[in-house]
Amino acid sequence: MKNLLSVVLLILLWDCGSYAQTHMSVSSIEVDNILKGNYDPLSYQASTVITDPSVISSGLLSRISPDSLKTDLFAMRRFQNRNTFSDTVSSTRGIGAARRWVYNKFLQYSNANGNRLKVAYLQFDYTDCSSPMTRHSNIMAVLPGSQTTENSLIVVEAHIDSRNDDNCDISGNAFGIGDNATGSALVMELARVLSKYTFRNTIVFSVNTGEEQGTAGGQALADYLLAQGIPIKAVNNNDVSGGIFCGHTSSAPSCPAYGNIDSIGLRIFSLGGFNSPHKQWARYVKLEYKEQLSSLAPIQTDIRIMTPEDRTGRGGDHQPFRQNGYTAVRFTQANEDGDASNGPGYKDRQHNIRDSLGLDKDHDGVEDSLYVDVDYLARNALVNGNSMAMVALGPDTITLNATMLTANWVRVKLKPAGAPAYRVAIRSLTNDWDSVYTITGKTVDTIRVPYGSNTSFYISAAAVDDQQVESQFSTEYTLSTHLVVLALPPGQPAPPASDPDEYGIQLPQNKPNPFDEATMITIMSGTDLFANRAWVNISTLDGKVIQRVKVPLHKGINEIMYDHGFGFTGTYIYSLFIDGLPVQSRTMVFRRH
Repeated sequence: MKNLLSVVLLILLWDCGSYAQTHMSVSSIEVDNILKGNYDPLSYQASTVITDPSVISSGLLSRISPDSLKTDLFAMRRFQNRNTFSDTVSSTRGIGAARRWVYNKFLQYSNANGNRLKVAYLQFDYTDCSSPMTRHSNIMAVLPGSQTTENSLIVVEAHIDSRNDDNCDISGNAFGIGDNATGSALVMELARVLSKYTFRNTIVFSVNTGEEQGTAGGQALADYLLAQGIPIKAVNNNDVSGGIFCGHTSSAPSCPAYGNIDSIGLRIFSLGGFNSPHKQWARYVKLEYKEQLSSLAPIQTDIRIMTPEDRTGRGGDHQPFRQNGYTAVRFTQANEDGDASNGPGYKDRQHNIRDSLGLDKDHDGVEDSLYVDVDYLARNALVNGNSMAMVALGPDTITLNATMLTANWVRVKLKPAGAPAYRVAIRSLTNDWDSVYTITGKTVDTIRVPYGSNTSFYISAAAVDDQQVESQFSTEYTLSTHLVVLALPPGQPAPPASDPDEYGIQLPQNKPNPFDEATMITIMSGTDLFANRAWVNISTLDGKVIQRVKVPLHKGINEIMYDHGFGFTGTYIYSLFIDGLPVQSRTMVFRRH
């Protein structure tokens, strides 16, 4: 990644647990070999091979079942406490009973689909909560790909462990329905539905433990795959996935007010801005849903690509994968019932005994008014499953080289060449692509870009196979009609930046704007001459400076993620200074949604 500066103004500390995960191992040699690509694909071939992307998308839409998800949520409620360090012996209560139940459910799905879904535990050692228990297990179901030449995995994960106010309470009830029986049910439902189909790449369905102890299970899985040199195309982490109600508190950026209902929105959190593979994957997820399913789904999902990696002060099992260099994102419901603060006066459900299934209004012993919406959870499963299916079917990622010819024309070179078609994506300064072009033919030479002069944008591309499925998109390439290359003789000092246009310096509008909590400030430069001479000041309208950040201003794209915090309102000014002198300024608006 070149010409990228990421300055985080608010460093969020995420509890990584007391001890590292050690002694990771897979309980099945067969599954371990599949993960490593050491298997014969013919041994796992379906009796009826279904690879048509339109058939799979429509199959996901028709076969993902709210009733199946509801049944799984009721089952997980019966284990009462799924704390990482809870009972492992009982057949009815605790994390041991819960993980054996998940394991057996995976086996049932496999038996219904020619025994192609292979099940195992990922075991690891981890110590916390002054507990004598040291050995823990994630539950994995692995669907082998139809080829092993390109043995990258697609991983969908969620954590099954729950917690109460006290994270080390292993005796009191901790039902953990919203956080995170919903995500676990989603992963299990996708294993049930997707194991019917055949994919080019192997798909891993992982139900993790230890997330509430600092992503212990997610870290163990990410570390194991990295240690074995196993590549991954993408990781979908699902955490807090089925609620639609806004609590008295929520994890910012989130819902507007207590009692608000949002059964449409789905947030995707990921790290980075320009040239972030995580943001590129989030855009791919949204594009595949729009093109494959939006015309078929009776209720549309509003997929929202969020600026930060996670909510304020929070984290999840996608982060260990990202830290290990894998592409990973987090899917989370739009509204949250609580911010997990658990302080005096905390009334919400998240991280509390109140995170239960619902109310028994007719007192028949069965909850008949649920705190989660299984129809909404099914729609979130559909978005997940469709993205996984398309990338598991599609070709390998390509590379791109682009050159600006005129203000409206770009020359594009792609490697390797020879695909039936290509998709070329153009993005300005938003989190979404502005346009995605389809270009047919064996070569791609020039495309027309509908942007005027004096503008900057990002371009990336994907290959399309003969079934009209695109690969993941390449890393982004930066183009501008105004960036210049400025060089000076050795020893000659750089002149002052009195005319920013002369050096291709621009301070575009922050995105998103207005915003609540976090926004991305971008600075464009056509030269490295002002490196270590630039600052960005954040100030109030009356000139009071509230934040000053040093910017090593490099040629190309320089980014600052500014995190003001949740719930602020008002207008502020951000200004670029070089050598102590103001160059450009813009206003940005805080607005609580």
